[in-house]
Amino acid sequence: MAPSVVRLRGLTRRFQGPAAPPVLDRIDLGIAPGEFVALLGRSGSGKTTLLRTLAGLDPVTEGEAVLPQRRAVVFQEPRLLPWKKVWHNVALGLAGEARATRDKALEALREVELSHRAEAWPLTLSGGEAQRTGLARALVRQPELLLLDEPFASLDALTRLRMQSLVAELWQAHRPAVLLVTHDVEEALLLADRVLVLANGRLAEDLPVSLPRPRRRAAEGFDMLRVRLLNILGVDEDGHDAAARAA
Repeated sequence: MAPSVVRLRGLTRRFQGPAAPPVLDRIDLGIAPGEFVALLGRSGSGKTTLLRTLAGLDPVTEGEAVLPQRRAVVFQEPRLLPWKKVWHNVALGLAGEARATRDKALEALREVELSHRAEAWPLTLSGGEAQRTGLARALVRQPELLLLDEPFASLDALTRLRMQSLVAELWQAHRPAVLLVTHDVEEALLLADRVLVLANGRLAEDLPVSLPRPRRRAAEGFDMLRVRLLNILGVDEDGHDAAARAA
């Protein structure tokens, strides 16, 4: 078995001093090369804190984290520079001769179906186009670990479905390890090999998803997994808080 791309041991994160309650509490986690992992949890459970730690944006002060050198993040907001054209945004930070760098950016844009927008300004892009540009900017770096922080949350339903399919296609083509932070149980099941549930700073569930690809909501076993994850999250099948309804 190949060594893990990500190895966390006892990872703990606090924001208000050593006596403060932990946001992340002794997290142990391994992610294999090419594995697609989804991370679910209620707001405030520590999902984004964990992602920021894996991205190297937050320091590791308690516990151990072994991470790959080549990492890339796609955030909920595309974070494009409005004064640089689309292909320049994709090429940001790439080393090498200018022509080769531009060629790499254009190839990445082709993969996300945006070749025709290479010379456009970011403010002229639709929401889906902007997120595809952010995805191209991440993939052009050929990351060993791709981190996706609710990248489809602000998109309309149809664009979100297309982006989910595109991410699945690109992951299968490039095979980075992926950690997707999401609130959407169905999205997690459509995309991931494994679904983690974070609750009160701890991993409350680590659920393998062995459904055949390409995934369909109507596939046998999909609904059973969906209900199981909703129950762990404390939500009923209609999306209501189960504890509040019981009260």
